[in-house]
Amino acid sequence: MESLISLKGHFHVFPSFSSKPRTTIPPTQVNTYRKNSFFTFSVRAQVEPNEGSASIATSSESVVDALKVKEWEVGMFHNEVAATQGIRIRRRPPTGPPIHYVGPFEFRLENEGNTPRNILEEIIWNKDIEVRHLKERKPIGMIRKDLEKAPPVRDFIGALRAANERTGLPGLIAEVKKASPSRGILRENFDPVEIAQSYEKGGAACLSVLTDEKYFKGSFENLELIRNSGVKCPLLCKEFIVDAWQLYYARSKGADAVLLIAAVLPDLDIKYMTKICKLLGLTALVEVHDEREFDRVLGIEGVELIGINNRNLETFELDISTTKKLLEGERGKIIRERNIVMVGESGLFTPEDIAYVQEAGVKAVLVGESIVKQSDPGKGISNLFGKDISV
Repeated sequence: MESLISLKGHFHVFPSFSSKPRTTIPPTQVNTYRKNSFFTFSVRAQVEPNEGSASIATSSESVVDALKVKEWEVGMFHNEVAATQGIRIRRRPPTGPPIHYVGPFEFRLENEGNTPRNILEEIIWNKDIEVRHLKERKPIGMIRKDLEKAPPVRDFIGALRAANERTGLPGLIAEVKKASPSRGILRENFDPVEIAQSYEKGGAACLSVLTDEKYFKGSFENLELIRNSGVKCPLLCKEFIVDAWQLYYARSKGADAVLLIAAVLPDLDIKYMTKICKLLGLTALVEVHDEREFDRVLGIEGVELIGINNRNLETFELDISTTKKLLEGERGKIIRERNIVMVGESGLFTPEDIAYVQEAGVKAVLVGESIVKQSDPGKGISNLFGKDISV
C-alpha cells in the first residue's frame, strides 16, 4: 500500500511505521500514478463547501475523523488501481464513506456487500486487520532493533540452482504445513522442527514455512524454531503479504525469502516490495496464476524467482497444465533470456507430475500436501521424485 501513496505535508497516513498523528492537519494531497493510462489525480483534505479551503482538524476527535477519511480514500483508490490491472481480490471489505464525507469518490455499494468473493479474499481481509494490529504493537522501530540480532540471510535461489544441477531434477521447496482451507488438517502429529529436519535429510533444497495462524495453523514461532534448530536449508516465509511492514517482520524472524502474490498486489506494490526485499537481503518469490498476472510480473524489473500456482483461486481446482500453458511461446523465451528461476506450485503428487512441469521449464517445485502427510516426510520426497535425491 505504501508504494501507491505519497502523502505530502505534516500528517502521514501511509507509511505509518513511525509517524504519529498531530493535532493539526494542513491541506494534504495524495499524488497517484496509474500505469498505462498515465494519469494523475489528487485527493485533498475535506473542503468547506462555502469557503473552498481545507478544514483544519484541531481536536483529537477531528484528527480521528480525518484519519478515517484518508484511510477510506486510500482504500478506494487502491481498489481502483488493482481493478485496472485485472486484480479481483479486494484489500478490504467495501464500506460506505465516513460520516460527512466530502471528496472525489462516489461510493457504489457492490451487490455482494461485505461477503468475500472467494477464500483468498477472505484471507486477505483478515490479514489486513491482523497486520494493522501487529503494527500497533510492534512498530517498525522495534523491528529494526530485532533485525540487528537476526541470523544472516541464506541464498535461497542459489540453493535451488545447486540442487537442480546436483540431481538433474527441479530443486525442492518442501512445505512445513499443518493445514489448509481446502483440505483441513493435513497432519495431526505436527512437529515443525522434526518435519523440517526430515525434509532436509530427504534432499529438500529449501523449506517453506506457513506462518498464517487462522487458516493454515502456522506461526512465526514455527519459523523461528526451525531456523534455530540447526536446519541449514534457506527458509521461505509463506505468508500473505499486504504491507511492507511484514517484510521487515519476516526477516527479523529468520526468513530468507518471502512470497508476493500478484493476484493480491498491484504492480507498484510488487516493485516497491521487491526493492525492500533486496535491501533486507530477502529473496522474493512472486506468484502468478494466469497469463495476465504473468505478463504483469514480467514487466517488473528485478524479479528473479517466479512461481506458477496451478490452483484456481476462485474454485480451488488444480490443473498442472497451467504451468505448461504459461511457459509456452514468448513468455518462456523471456524467462530463459533473463535466467529467471521458475517454480511449479500445487497439484504435484507423482514423479510423472514432476517430470511434466520440468519439461515445461521449471527449475524448482514447491510441494507440501503430498509429502507432509507421509509418516516419514523424507521418504515422501523419494516417492515424489521417483528416486532418492538426498545428499
